[in-house]
Amino acid sequence: MNPLTCFTLSTTDHIAHLVLNRPEAMNTMHPTFWRELDAVLTHLHKAGEARVLVISSTGKHFSAGMALETFSGAIAMDDQSPEGRAAIFDMLTEMQATFTKLETLRIPVIAAIQGGCIGGAVDMVTACCIRYATADAFFCIQEINIGMVADVGTLQRLPKLVPLAVVKELAYTGRRLSATKALGYGLVNEVFDSPEALLAGALLCAKEIASKPPVAIWGTKQAIHYTRDHSVDDALKQMGWLQGAIWSNQHVREAVTAMKEKRAGQFAGLSPLQSFKEIGL
Repeated sequence: MNPLTCFTLSTTDHIAHLVLNRPEAMNTMHPTFWRELDAVLTHLHKAGEARVLVISSTGKHFSAGMALETFSGAIAMDDQSPEGRAAIFDMLTEMQATFTKLETLRIPVIAAIQGGCIGGAVDMVTACCIRYATADAFFCIQEINIGMVADVGTLQRLPKLVPLAVVKELAYTGRRLSATKALGYGLVNEVFDSPEALLAGALLCAKEIASKPPVAIWGTKQAIHYTRDHSVDDALKQMGWLQGAIWSNQHVREAVTAMKEKRAGQFAGLSPLQSFKEIGL
């Protein structure tokens, strides 16, 4: 990967830690942010070294969402012709695909959210597996406040996470949802008193996940996401095929033995991936 300017990335003990590191700009999202995030997720997906990803931030806010100057400069939203409006669709499809990579990443993703999680940041964290927050955190579907519809995943994923009436209230009004209410609705898993405690909690969860057989974690994520969007009958069939594909007597024996011996289990990591287009390069 090229050097990162919007993030820092480190991997320790199979835990990847991606940090939004432009606090002076409230970690807003502009084309460079999108390119770098896409590149990081592609790298983590292919490498197979990390077994879990933690995303945290710096400064007062997790992220203030899309940088508004982007639309007046780098991105031209042409609403003057059918062709221009069709191009808006294609551009949004590309942007949506980056956040979808969080959802389809081969490893679980934990978001550690402090301060404001605004606009595009809500799109981002709703694509993650687990969300932790500080007590002063809040969520805001900001798009309605600037005259537009949230368009990169919030309105599609948030109804899967909290009651529909809550989504409608937030999306129609642009009100802030506090961390306390988000916890009550199930949007966040736990609320912490400080950013330091938040990150410690996120990393503790990541450590537990990283200690499990990576292929079993992969299979679990596959099953959960499939179940969310399919009937029980379809999901049960998918589960049978999935389990038949990845079952390992060796992993089960090692997990049980490690528990009895009160030690960490030893498991193979996910295999690195190579794009068909890169074979022979």
